[in-house]
Amino acid sequence: MAIKPKYVKQLGNVLLEEYPQAFNTDFETNKESVSKLTNVDSKGVRNRIAGYITRKKGGPKATA
Repeated sequence: MAIKPKYVKQLGNVLLEEYPQAFNTDFETNKESVSKLTNVDSKGVRNRIAGYITRKKGGPKATA
């Protein structure tokens, strides 16, 4: 499991506190919500934030 950078965790936690209803356990919808609620231009950073939020909300576990 990769270690998330500090800014991903901070922004993810702020978004969850301010807009808890905008996120759920589905990565795709969280990705769209992050795009709407932030000004993050980088697709990779947006996906990392959405993935972090999905895991915090109790999303499905990846199997290897």
